[in-house]
Amino acid sequence: MARRPLVLTLAVALPLSACAVGPDYRPRTAPELGVPDKFSVPADQRAREDLTRWWEKFDDPQLASLVQRAQAANLDIAQAVTRLRQARESLVQQRASLFPSLGASGGISRSEPLRGGTTTTTLPDGSVTSFSQGGSTSFSLGADANYQVDLFGGVRRGVQSARADYQAAGFDYATVLVSIEAETARNYVLARAAQAQLANAREALVLQDDDLQIAEWRVQAGLVSSLDQEQARAQRAQTAATIPTLEANYNGFVSRLGVLTGQAPGALKSELEAVKPIPRGPAQVATGIPAEALRQRPDIRAAERNLASATARIGVAEAQLYPSLAIGGSIDAGSSALSSLFDVITGRLFANIAQTIFDAGRTRSQVRSAQAAADGAFLSYKQTVLTSLEDIENAIVALDAARRREAEFRIALEAANNQAILARMQYRSGLTDYTTLNQAQNALLSARNGLVGAQSDQSTALIQLYLSLGGGWDSSVTPEAPARTSSTTGGTADGN
Repeated sequence: MARRPLVLTLAVALPLSACAVGPDYRPRTAPELGVPDKFSVPADQRAREDLTRWWEKFDDPQLASLVQRAQAANLDIAQAVTRLRQARESLVQQRASLFPSLGASGGISRSEPLRGGTTTTTLPDGSVTSFSQGGSTSFSLGADANYQVDLFGGVRRGVQSARADYQAAGFDYATVLVSIEAETARNYVLARAAQAQLANAREALVLQDDDLQIAEWRVQAGLVSSLDQEQARAQRAQTAATIPTLEANYNGFVSRLGVLTGQAPGALKSELEAVKPIPRGPAQVATGIPAEALRQRPDIRAAERNLASATARIGVAEAQLYPSLAIGGSIDAGSSALSSLFDVITGRLFANIAQTIFDAGRTRSQVRSAQAAADGAFLSYKQTVLTSLEDIENAIVALDAARRREAEFRIALEAANNQAILARMQYRSGLTDYTTLNQAQNALLSARNGLVGAQSDQSTALIQLYLSLGGGWDSSVTPEAPARTSSTTGGTADGN
């Protein structure tokens, strides 16, 4: 009869544990997120091409090598992996709440008399003797089990939240990965552009040295005043003054590439010392329709998982409004002799139901707080979607603008080169003054640097477009933490 209350409690608890309070998560549709049917700028909206390894489209082996080294050794990526590992362990810990906890204990105790440990006894023959009381030893063993019945699904909602957090951490890792890939490619392009600008400045300096020599000869011959010579000296010094700045810029880009690949800043200087052209990508990129960004971009998918986690936490908070049921039991054995330890075994079963009666509105406030957090997560999700579409359209426009600028600068370079050749010939022949020659050479240097800048802008805009489209990772797979190996800090953990 004593077992009936426990059986009755279990009979009521098990059906109730199949329900879960709180809202079920519902994926949002494109219209709810404000996603239009097409981009507002001219774009190639054919089916999106495979952008998993977009850097290979630049056909530059050194660029591909640097990106691969950054993937393997970049420290920001390594930190993202550690956060992913932490999220996985949080999921493991939350799942453990679905199961009973078992414990066992054992003990041994020994007692010895310290004072007054003798007993006086009168024997049958009338003699009196004293006996010393010895110590005693006792042994005990015990086991207990406890289980918190998930009556209203609070634990299961917690598992759902932890699982969504783990998935969000995976997409956060992918976000860091694609960002590092793009930053590596961008710095490589800028380093090559700095090399090209240095070459332009040094070539202009050679021509200006020649012009200065001609001006000095003409002054010595009395053909012109010293004004031409001073103008030539000033122009040469101004051009020479740009070289240290360009060298510093180049050094900064190369140093950044070293750190991006997990090395010291100067590790790649010898490797990148040889001058190479700016890498150029394809002329057209199929962007697909805006809704495809929801599936391809990892930051959008991370925001979506954060919303799912926040929704599940509403159920965790609501479950605190309802009764909680704990059941458990224990088994104990004890004896003064090890051989008779299991002669007497006692067991105990218990069930406990608890319900908060009054907490001044704290629990309901926690529910409202969780609901507000979910509303905020939705707004953050929508903001991420709209910002992503903005990034894509800006990159499309920037790429088109850079292409049109390059075409115009090619025309300008051809004209400036012809102008400089004619001005130089006329100056040497005494048919024009140095001011005309100086203007022509400045126009030539400006056109050369303008073409380099347009080419660099085109490549960096293309990189930005690949990044904004979510290229650089396999979007068909949710990233997971790597297998457990030795950690760099010792002990057992997950490796990179």
